[in-house]
Amino acid sequence: MRRSLACLILLLAAPPALAGPAEEARRLYAAFVAAQNAHDLGAVRALLAADRFLWVSNGLSVWGRDPAIARMMSYHAAETWRIDPVEARAVAVEASPGAAYLHVPLLLRVGPRAAPARYRILVSALCAETPEGWRIAALFTTDANPEGWPGDPVE
Repeated sequence: MRRSLACLILLLAAPPALAGPAEEARRLYAAFVAAQNAHDLGAVRALLAADRFLWVSNGLSVWGRDPAIARMMSYHAAETWRIDPVEARAVAVEASPGAAYLHVPLLLRVGPRAAPARYRILVSALCAETPEGWRIAALFTTDANPEGWPGDPVE
């Protein structure tokens, strides 16, 4: 009985298990999406790595948090800007103990409120542990190939 009680006390006193890089990447990207959908570019900026953040979008490279936010501001000027990740198709891959890639298809709605355009986008995010916590170090976005994304669970 004493041994069981001692084990229980040790288990309760032990720190909780930390999430692995793949789980951290999913958590971080969920926060990024929430900040984007709230149009909170200050929160978006805080989730990007301070040191040499890279965003590659359809062949255009944007280096740095501030240039990335400046580019995002033009998109957020639209009446509608909404990102809906397809969580069921998201895949997180641990790259190292302090980094992971998250690949996720999403539906982007942007434009006038009455009739926003809809785009299927593929995003790969490199998420890394930094002194400030987990941050997005790089985003790679491209239009999805409709043949590679059968059906549309979001529509």
